[in-house]
Amino acid sequence: MRVGRPHLAGTLLRAAFAVIFAVTGFLLGREAYNNLLSLHAANETTQLAFLILSPVVGAIVGVLLAPLAQSVFEKELDVVEGAMERLQPSELAGGAAGLTAGLVIAFLIKSIVFESISLAGRTGTYVAIVLYIIVSIFAAYLGARVGAKMRLVPVPPGKTVSAIGVPKIIDTSVIVDGRVTEIVQSGFLEGPFVVPRFVLRELQAIADSSDAGKRQRGRRGLDVLARLQEIVPLDIEERDYEDLPHGSVDAKLVRLTLDLGGKLVTNDYNLSRVAHVEGVEVLSVHELASALRPIVLPGEELRVQLLREGKEPHQAVGYLEDGTMVVVEHSRRSIGETMDVVVTSVLQTVAGRMIFARPRSVLHEPQRWSGAP
Repeated sequence: MRVGRPHLAGTLLRAAFAVIFAVTGFLLGREAYNNLLSLHAANETTQLAFLILSPVVGAIVGVLLAPLAQSVFEKELDVVEGAMERLQPSELAGGAAGLTAGLVIAFLIKSIVFESISLAGRTGTYVAIVLYIIVSIFAAYLGARVGAKMRLVPVPPGKTVSAIGVPKIIDTSVIVDGRVTEIVQSGFLEGPFVVPRFVLRELQAIADSSDAGKRQRGRRGLDVLARLQEIVPLDIEERDYEDLPHGSVDAKLVRLTLDLGGKLVTNDYNLSRVAHVEGVEVLSVHELASALRPIVLPGEELRVQLLREGKEPHQAVGYLEDGTMVVVEHSRRSIGETMDVVVTSVLQTVAGRMIFARPRSVLHEPQRWSGAP
């Protein structure tokens, strides 16, 4: 969320807009009287009333329109600030140089071409002013874009992102997961670490949820965040994107990661796919854990505790210490026991690795054949 403008600065800005629009309305009201109303006034009393009221009404209308114009101005200013924050110093310098060059070119075009247009009288002068404004805006915009891309002004290298590390923007799913603290503590994940304010708000909403499960996850996430803050410094990013729909945390995370030139740390599969499409590099704790799991091959023996029923009537499910699911055939009656099993196959899914196995006792039992020997 953007920090609000200082109170004094906001007051001065409102006063400036009010004065400018009041003066503009006053002048337009007077011009309206001189060119329109005075021609239709029947007597001197009516002319005097129009002479006094027209500028006053124009000034009042200007003052009333000032807040609307100010809000539009501040919104566009925020957009410009966000665009400038995404630019490197060399791009900013090049854009400024291109902007200046564009304005100079527009002025030269005005001096050469528009003088002839203004000779057509007051109408020609108005047309020349409008054309000059349009050409100036176009030339300035084009010059800034070209200058930023070509980086016309070389900037000496300073403290760049590579010198302090690529920012890691942390998602709510990683905070709730909790394994990020051990990964950071082991040195596999380095900072600087950035936690957006809108992620903190989402985590707080989960912790305050009426659902007991969500509430427990949210409180655990807050505890994980406190432990992580004790291990490494965390930067709370106040930036928000009001142009995005309310509650679109995923879209805000992708935009923020692009703006900061960082990497997104998340366990959300859909978010990671969207981020890849947007060109954002994603670090997944799930994928890291899957990569570090030991490779299990068919024929290996495991010892696993069966905890619940499987999908099929004869299956039972257990888990290894790293969380890998083990589906054991012909063992539903052994739920709650710990048994030795033999791996029959391994299936890699989007959610992780699944191991299928059979009890060792079943495999080692002699086969019973029906019929004559």
